Amino acid sequence: MESFLNQLVYFGYFQSIFLLLIYLFSSKNRKNINGYVAFFVLVLMIGLTGRVLYISGIFGQNYRLVTFSEFATLLFGPTIYLFTRSSLLNKYFSYKDILHYAPAFFYNIAITILIIVPSDELLRARTKSGEQYRIILLLVGIGLLFNIAYWIMSLHVFAKFKKDIQNEVSYIVKSRFFLNFLIAIGICLTCWLVMYLFSIFGFEILNRSKWQIIWLSIASIILFIAFYSMKEPQLFKITPLISSKKYAQSKLTSKDLDKLKSQLEHLMQEKKPYLNSKLLKAELAEMLGVSNPEIARLLNENIGMNFFEYINYYRIKEFVALAKTEKGKTLTFFGLAQEAGFNSKTTFNKSFKKLMGASPKEYFTNKIVKDF
Repeated sequence: MESFLNQLVYFGYFQSIFLLLIYLFSSKNRKNINGYVAFFVLVLMIGLTGRVLYISGIFGQNYRLVTFSEFATLLFGPTIYLFTRSSLLNKYFSYKDILHYAPAFFYNIAITILIIVPSDELLRARTKSGEQYRIILLLVGIGLLFNIAYWIMSLHVFAKFKKDIQNEVSYIVKSRFFLNFLIAIGICLTCWLVMYLFSIFGFEILNRSKWQIIWLSIASIILFIAFYSMKEPQLFKITPLISSKKYAQSKLTSKDLDKLKSQLEHLMQEKKPYLNSKLLKAELAEMLGVSNPEIARLLNENIGMNFFEYINYYRIKEFVALAKTEKGKTLTFFGLAQEAGFNSKTTFNKSFKKLMGASPKEYFTNKIVKDF
């Protein structure tokens, strides 16, 4: 088992070097790879370097070499968070973001002072007394809490993105792949937490091979993300859709909003912009002659719907109207939904049931057709 894990360590290490070389020397791939993904791979290489040096025996079986890998521990969490924020909220790296890595600097100083600098005699004495194990538990606990905190922050960013995106677009943005990435990281952190809790209560589970499995799991996720970002770079470029502007400073009065509401309803009925399956809120605002924040205020305060709900409300109206025509008898429900502006069967079914209280089949089978 240990021999197999060692081979995987070598594989992950040389794959990370390979990817970094591609990033450095291939301008085409460098454009496709998110900078944070490249930094992920660099952190991974640092994390695996100590293990490679230890299992290779080049500098002897000195466990300090494995400790060198812990220098990467507090670099993962902030990078996951900044990568998530960059991909979903369109926030690029600034010098202030370096502060997220400040704890890693002090953590690595502590590792150097407590584990790397002391003599072999002192380390053996600490090990015999149990002090060394307590120090390791403390350091591992700090690393665990730090990474969990940043993972939770990343989930918060994802949740905010999912909420805000419905105020900007009229269709479902594909973000499942990104969610799966966060779930996979969460599973690794959960395993790490379980192992740590077992160790606190005296179970000898904090051994090298089990920690190596955690490292290799994280390595596999990062390598997969790096390779996939070269193949499908658009998966991590879904940020330009969200506007961060607020409408708190809008000078529109209640009468202005009522007037705009009438104008918007007339626009929706006459020009039917909702038939554009990729309609953005900014596009509708331009057609109405107002700003993006102003139409957001109109929808949220005066109409009581977000942009996603409002556009799909009109698409459902169009669907029902089409279903009553001769053309409607020749098309499937989803065919009609596409004619009405939907580009996703799931979105159509969910929107229809939420608005009408029944699925399309139930609605028409039971002849409960009603006017809006």
